[in-house]
Amino acid sequence: MKTDPATLDLLRELAPQVLGALVRRSGDFEGSEDAVQEALLAAAEHWPREGLPDNPRGWLIQTATRKMTDQIRSEIARRTREDVVARQAPPSRDVPDRDDTLLLLFLCCHPALTPASAIALTLRAVGGLTTAEIANAFLVPESTMAQRISRGKQRITTSGIPFRRPTGDEWTERLRSVLHVLYLIFNEGYASSIGDHLHRTELSAEAIRLTRAVHAMLPDDGEVGGLLALMLLTDARRPARTGPHGELIPLAEQDRTMWNRELIVEGQRVVLDAVAHGSVGAYQLQAGIAAVHDDADRVEDTDWAQILTLYGLLERMSDNPMVTLNRAVAAAMVHGPATGLTMLEPLDEALAGHYRLDAVRAHLFDLAGDPESALAHYRAAANRTTNVPEQQYLAAQVARLSTRDSGDPPPPQTRSRT
Repeated sequence: MKTDPATLDLLRELAPQVLGALVRRSGDFEGSEDAVQEALLAAAEHWPREGLPDNPRGWLIQTATRKMTDQIRSEIARRTREDVVARQAPPSRDVPDRDDTLLLLFLCCHPALTPASAIALTLRAVGGLTTAEIANAFLVPESTMAQRISRGKQRITTSGIPFRRPTGDEWTERLRSVLHVLYLIFNEGYASSIGDHLHRTELSAEAIRLTRAVHAMLPDDGEVGGLLALMLLTDARRPARTGPHGELIPLAEQDRTMWNRELIVEGQRVVLDAVAHGSVGAYQLQAGIAAVHDDADRVEDTDWAQILTLYGLLERMSDNPMVTLNRAVAAAMVHGPATGLTMLEPLDEALAGHYRLDAVRAHLFDLAGDPESALAHYRAAANRTTNVPEQQYLAAQVARLSTRDSGDPPPPQTRSRT
């Protein structure tokens, strides 16, 4: 019997809670995950036929616990250690009320893991994506992603990372790691770093879903709310960001009636609530910048002065060169392209070889009326990006400026792609 979508959604929601409960009991991440997968398969088989149990979460925990006990006993039997089997305690019938999803996120996003391992492990253990789905999203072979996930699990096991709620100063650092991983997942989904498509909506949607879950568990944390608002306000523009053939459309040329107003309203509400919870953090400031963009019904209505101020505040609390890059764009919109170009000069070392530095320089030289310099930087940016729609847009700018330089009449006007 086929499992209905509502049951599948419920299983996906409960999976990290069940995994967290087993890891708490056993301390064995890999063994717990195997047992949870078996329990989920059993539920998908039995629930459509027998009906949903009164306590679905408890049913899954009980089943997974039995599966794990069977695994342990099988392993012990294989080693002919029956005496140890006799001392194995039967699985507890008590099902804890606590939801360990947040602790599971802390575990998967531990600073001891590389970002690549943390992202893969989070999507696998907490997001419920299959290894094949994650591999497809990041355009790597399934075997490569499986190794990445396995290394993350091994790192957790060998490092002896405790499965507990961080305390004191550790809490801030660990929560920052969780938010950073979710931020990276969203960014890769919204603006893919490689491949034929601008977006990988399965990643951005999963990042939003997980961040909503964290926000529900930590509603008074301003930075959690700030990150959720940033994702919502940014993702609201996604429908207008590509044309009918997947071509990239720049913010200034987007049809703003296509923006998702429901997400914008929600994002604005979340960011206002987040700011009310004390000191303002980096994610709240970025959400504020996204909100200013979303407030403008027309590109000429954009309050660039406010955006410049917010980027200035963000730059004070971050040494990220991308913040300076974006501030230079805002400064160019307020004070002219020459000011923006001057602000880019200190980034030559920090962003050496990054296509975005060349792309922004090209755009500002274009605005300043220097097509020769713009052409050189558009060409460099097109050669360095690994995302096809971005590459095509930048190549279109090269063609436009090359045609202008040659004196030939420009081609028929088409909608720009970036």
